[in-house]
Amino acid sequence: MPKNRRKRILRHQKPGLPPGELVHVGDRKTEDVAISLFHYSASSLEEKQSCLLNELPSPPPPGEVAWLNVIGIHDTEALATIGEKYGIHPLVLEDICNTGQRAKAEDYGDYQYVVVKMVSWNETAMEIEVEQVSLVLFGTVLISFQELPGDEFGPVRQRLRLGKGRLRKQGADYLAYSLLDAIVDGYFFLIEKIGDNVELVETELLERPDSGTAGHIHELKREMIFLRKAAWPLREAVSALERSDRFSGSGTAIYMRDLYDHVIQVIDGVETIRDILAGMLDIYLSSVSNRMNEIMKVLTIIATIFIPLTFIAGVYGMNFHYMPELGWKWAYPVLLGVMGVTAVGMLRFFRRKGWI
Repeated sequence: MPKNRRKRILRHQKPGLPPGELVHVGDRKTEDVAISLFHYSASSLEEKQSCLLNELPSPPPPGEVAWLNVIGIHDTEALATIGEKYGIHPLVLEDICNTGQRAKAEDYGDYQYVVVKMVSWNETAMEIEVEQVSLVLFGTVLISFQELPGDEFGPVRQRLRLGKGRLRKQGADYLAYSLLDAIVDGYFFLIEKIGDNVELVETELLERPDSGTAGHIHELKREMIFLRKAAWPLREAVSALERSDRFSGSGTAIYMRDLYDHVIQVIDGVETIRDILAGMLDIYLSSVSNRMNEIMKVLTIIATIFIPLTFIAGVYGMNFHYMPELGWKWAYPVLLGVMGVTAVGMLRFFRRKGWI
C-alpha cells in the first residue's frame, strides 16, 4: 500500500487579513469554474449544464426550486458575484473558500449554510480522497459549492430528470436533504472498501506477517483517523439541521432524523474498524515477539547441547603429554560416540519436558 501523499492545506496567505476577505485556502483541484442549473417543479424541469455568471436566475416562486451547482471555489471573483446576487454574507463566502472547515450548519436567517466533507476511495493510490462541499439553502434556491468535478450527486440528478418519487414535488429543503443523504451514502461505501482492505491485511497478518504488514496497518489507521475527523463533526451538523426551523417546520424533518441515524451508523462503523486495527497491531507485535522467542529457543537449545560437547573437546584439546587416552587405539571413535549419545540424550530430555 503506497504512502499517503495527501497534500497539506496552506494557510500562509490567511493571517492578517480582515474578516470576510475572500482568499482560497487549499489545493486548486480544477482550473475552470463550472456552474450547472436545475430549475424544476412537480410538472416541469429545465436543466442547463453551463450557466454563466450573468445568467444566474432569480429565486423562483413557491412551488418551484432552482439548484445551482458551482464547481471550483478558487475563483474568488466568481464567488463574490454569486454572493452579491443572492445576498450571501462575506463570512460565509470566506468559509466556502477555506477548504479546511469542519462539518457544520449555521442559520443566517434568510438562508441556511451547511458545510460537509464528501469522501471517496482512490483505487490507484489506495487512500481516501476528500472534497469540501458547501450548501447555501434559501426558500426556493439551493446553491452547492464543490472543489472539483465528480461527486455523489448522480442519482439525485437522475431522479430529477425522471421525475419519479417525491423529489420534484418537494421544496429546496428536501433537495438539500437528498444531497446530504448521497454524501453520507458515500461514507458507507468507503467504510465497506476499507473493511475489505482490513480483511486482506488480516489474512496477511495470520499467514505471513512481515515488516510490510505493520506499514499496511499504520496506513489504514491513518486513513481511519482522517475519516473519523470528517464523520464526527457531520453528526453535529445534521443534528443542528434536524433542530432548525427550516427543516423542523416542514415534512423533511423526519428524513433528517433518518439521516442522523445513518450518520451514527457511519461513526459506529468507523470506530469498529479503528478498534479492529488496534487489535491487529497488537496481534502483529505479539506475532513478532513469539517468532523471536521461537528463534531464541532454537538457538538456546543448540547452544545448550554444545556446552558439554565443548567441555569434552576442551578437555582432550589440552596439550598435556601424559593423558591416559592419548595412546588408546579406540579413543577417538569412542569420544565421538560419547558426544553423540550426550547430544541425543539432551534432546530426548528437552522433548520430555515439552521444551521442544
